[in-house]
Amino acid sequence: MFHKIKCVIKGGGDLASGVAYSLFRAGFTVVVLEIPEPTAVRRTVAFSTAVTDGFIDIEGVTGRKSEANELITKIGFEPLNYIPVIVDPETLCLNRIKPHVFIDAIVNKKNYGTKITDAPLVIALGPGFTAGTDCHAVIETNRGHNLGRILTSGCAEANTGKPGSIMGHTFDRVLRNKKDGVFKTTHKIGDYVKKGDIVGYVNNYAFKARIDGVIRGLLPDNFKVKFYTKIGDIDPRNDNAFCFSISDKSRSIGRAALEAVLIKIKEGVIKP
Repeated sequence: MFHKIKCVIKGGGDLASGVAYSLFRAGFTVVVLEIPEPTAVRRTVAFSTAVTDGFIDIEGVTGRKSEANELITKIGFEPLNYIPVIVDPETLCLNRIKPHVFIDAIVNKKNYGTKITDAPLVIALGPGFTAGTDCHAVIETNRGHNLGRILTSGCAEANTGKPGSIMGHTFDRVLRNKKDGVFKTTHKIGDYVKKGDIVGYVNNYAFKARIDGVIRGLLPDNFKVKFYTKIGDIDPRNDNAFCFSISDKSRSIGRAALEAVLIKIKEGVIKP
């Protein structure tokens, strides 16, 4: 029954992918919209990777790069055994797909055009949106007591600008670019590094690990970057398996989105 309910997700990064994964596993038809050159660093658990690689498998769920034209006759009419990932930065295909649910999951701390009229149920992740004005519900993305809380009025907590703490490490576990250029690296996600090891370069500027750990996220080699682009992150827990599985934060947000959709089905707002 749920395959008749079409859920379109703007963004295919790791948090958005947690949402896509939860909805798909529950039986909904899910479509992910992305930009031509995705900037997600946790590429092993991001459906956006399908844009560059053609497909991605995340814990048994496949994302496949697709074209809107080939999907219009399928979406909502027959169950799909994969998540289509469409390059559509302007969300132009919304009018053709006519989703029951639209989720802004780019987590950019700002609303770049999402409207409460985009679908019968519009959900947004994180700050930058007001529930009841920009969307029907906002899901809290800040770590802490309220992570994953569904807000039907007001806004999520403001962006702290501070990375979440892992074993006491915050800013020192994240790699950010200092200038425009091209990122070069011979490392890959899952590699172990020591403090002081060179992770990559931008225009001959060396990015060194500031802590010991495993590379959990990393942009691909030869990727064009702008100032302050996030290049990667290092996980001090040193468990390689964490690089290839959905995080606790992403799973919490994904299940909150699923709950929000199920509530509206129960209320009769969304009907297959």
